[in-house]
Amino acid sequence: MIRTTLAALVVALCLTTAAASAAVSIDHGGNYFGDVVVEPGQSVEGDLNVVLGNVTVGGTIDGDVNVVGGSVYERPGAEITGHVNTVGGEVVSDIVPWVPEPETHAPLPSDGRIFWRVAWDAVVLLIFLIFPVRTRMALDRLERHPGLSVGAGTLGFVGVIPLGLLFLVSVILIPLIPLEFVAIVAAVSIGTAALSLLVGRRLYELLNPSQTPSPLAALLIGLALLTAAELMPIVGALVTVLVAVIGLGATLLTLVGEESFGTPPQQRTSSIVVGR
Repeated sequence: MIRTTLAALVVALCLTTAAASAAVSIDHGGNYFGDVVVEPGQSVEGDLNVVLGNVTVGGTIDGDVNVVGGSVYERPGAEITGHVNTVGGEVVSDIVPWVPEPETHAPLPSDGRIFWRVAWDAVVLLIFLIFPVRTRMALDRLERHPGLSVGAGTLGFVGVIPLGLLFLVSVILIPLIPLEFVAIVAAVSIGTAALSLLVGRRLYELLNPSQTPSPLAALLIGLALLTAAELMPIVGALVTVLVAVIGLGATLLTLVGEESFGTPPQQRTSSIVVGR
């Protein structure tokens, strides 16, 4: 089932990318995939969130514009009353080379956190589907060694800077710096998926002790709870840091054999199966 779901996601992504060159004219805010256009004289009410596409504005947008994997192009007479946030622009620059260069916009404000949190949750879900075995191992380490997970994650984040500086001063290893960043993001994603599985399963079993949720259901419940906690004022920042530290630590512990922790072989079974 996991492989079928992953294949469907890949197909959907390919279809979305293929349709990116066909811009859609919109007249209201919301979430969109691919290129969208606000025609001259058109007024759009509400925030506009676009994934894997560009936003061309010729009219008015009464709200924020958030774009992941695209750029915002403002034509003469365009007006955006809110903030504009873009990550990974120039999606269709090769397809439409005559479009103007995107303007520089202010960094992401606090009121755009929900959009980015949902985007990150989607990444965690995708990582869960791609690396089920590694996620299962991280979950096992997290359940059996929560303290070690925190310690390993703290050391991991502390060691990122010295390791990056080492790559930098060595010159020849500079290409490894982006790989280090990608490895950290992947490790935190796997650990976050494991932590979400644990939190979601515990809550589900607390509300319905007679049943055990499916891994996907537990993951979605856990992600929703962690996202809600991270969006809380003041406390949310601490929760975000803890999730990243614990997640990274649990993933790092998967690189060490279980026998290193002195666990008897007959006890090395994960309490939740997430795939093969």
